Amino acid sequence: MEKIVETRLGKQKISLDKAVNFPRGLIGFESEHKFALLQMREEFPFLMLQSLSTPSVGLLVTDPYTFYPEYLIEIGDAEQKILQVKRREQLTVLVTIFIPPNKPEETVMNLTGPILINHELKIGLQVPQANRNLPAQMLIKR
Repeated sequence: MEKIVETRLGKQKISLDKAVNFPRGLIGFESEHKFALLQMREEFPFLMLQSLSTPSVGLLVTDPYTFYPEYLIEIGDAEQKILQVKRREQLTVLVTIFIPPNKPEETVMNLTGPILINHELKIGLQVPQANRNLPAQMLIKR
């Protein structure tokens, strides 16, 4: 089954079997529970995490390890239980991206609120980090 969703990228046809359920929503979007990851361009390292119920809610995300291989996150027992994680390979880790208007060279990743997705079960959770050694944001250098 598919759904047509109007997004900032235009109309997108989304396969509902690829929808990710976020039981707690996302920070700032707690009432949004169903999202899909949309590829913007093949060579582009960013994806759009698009709400399936609210077209205006779409977050630019990326794999933080592409830019910061040393990135470490902590996942508590409660989060592991919600995500139903049995092994690390089940998880996809994403972070949100902010691109200032007209200043793409100042693009930053938010490292304090990673989004974890059990890609096998299509369950997602945002897991805030309290690691004081972790920078809150990191400039993306290409």
